[in-house]
Amino acid sequence: MLRRLTLLISLLLGGALLLGGCGSSLLDDLGKRPSAGPSAAPVQVSGAVGEPPSLEYERPYDVVQAGARTVWPGSGEPVTDGEPVLLNMYAEDGRDGTVISSTYIDAPGWYTMSPESLGSNLYETLRGQKVGARMLLLEEDRGVPVILVVDVLPTHAAGAEVLAAKGLPTVERGDDGTPTVTVPRKVDPPADLQVQPLVRGTGPQVQVGQVVTMRFTAVRWSDGRQFDTTWTAGTRPQSATIGIGQLVDGLDQGLIEQTVGSQVLLVVPPSLGYGGTSSDLADETLVYVVDILDAHFQVTDDESTGQGKGDDGGDPEKDAPEKPTGD
Repeated sequence: MLRRLTLLISLLLGGALLLGGCGSSLLDDLGKRPSAGPSAAPVQVSGAVGEPPSLEYERPYDVVQAGARTVWPGSGEPVTDGEPVLLNMYAEDGRDGTVISSTYIDAPGWYTMSPESLGSNLYETLRGQKVGARMLLLEEDRGVPVILVVDVLPTHAAGAEVLAAKGLPTVERGDDGTPTVTVPRKVDPPADLQVQPLVRGTGPQVQVGQVVTMRFTAVRWSDGRQFDTTWTAGTRPQSATIGIGQLVDGLDQGLIEQTVGSQVLLVVPPSLGYGGTSSDLADETLVYVVDILDAHFQVTDDESTGQGKGDDGGDPEKDAPEKPTGD
């Protein structure tokens, strides 16, 4: 149920957390307070990665001392100043446990690791953290005790390299993970869907019905020309619900059971791409290279306000490679 704090948190967090602006009174002092602990009363945080955290604390909660602590450290790459950062965020009103902000209703927030994008206090809290970290932040503003959990997600694939089968396109990755795809010359495309992991992430497997957040590059097999990408500067990852027809069929089928953190090469024949439509790609075999950054089941409006979005907040029904129509 949407509660009275929806507007309040929108105003308080709108700059720092929800719209990636220039800070908010809510987090102005986080990370700058003494390190003795955020409150005299404990907040227990549990729950798996990819799911909204479960918070246990005495209610109404009294924030004796605002601050932040690490619930668990990350083991991935460190966040880097000026580079993208992808965050899942979940906040409760400590007075009664009402969910007042959550990215789990749609998709993670995409920011730049800078005070301007995150707000100075969340920025300071994330400095020195690594991908995979979970942070707990506590603050009281205008009498509202806010309990916020932040998960740091990957911005590109990371894991064990996988040797690709012969005859498939080759992929080279830049320092930031940007893929460059080369289609083999004078080779006929395969008739069936080809799914080739290139990097095997260590996250959970993608399941039907989850919102999958991804970065991808797509090229034509016929000439190797790129026709879509999310890797250009200023472009955020894209999100879609997997396995329900929001994506081209080749992606809907090929991404199921791949692990979060993976990079996957998919060769999609016309019948599983844009075949039978008026698209100029209707007769093309398509090559996608997809980095899977996050996968989670959406919560409902009763459980979250759905206002947790980044610099360019995502809509799982509007983002990502669209399912073609037959007109």
